[in-house]
Amino acid sequence: MYYVYAISSVERNYIYVGLTDNLERRLSEHNTGKNKTTKAYSPFVVIYFENYSSRSEARNREKYFKSGIGKEKLRIIRENL
Repeated sequence: MYYVYAISSVERNYIYVGLTDNLERRLSEHNTGKNKTTKAYSPFVVIYFENYSSRSEARNREKYFKSGIGKEKLRIIRENL
């Protein structure tokens, strides 16, 4: 099982989109500063995720959420939480 996820910084205006096979472990890595890209923006909360049976399906969806229209949808989701 693969997950496409979006996390939002609790303290700053930042959304990160990623792909993983273990969502709980990956969130922990983001929140403990093990990811260079997100280290400065922690702590994070998961605002959205989807699961897929294949990595290629998940990768295609990840690309969508990293696009302009995909990020805009995630901002709307975050605002409505």
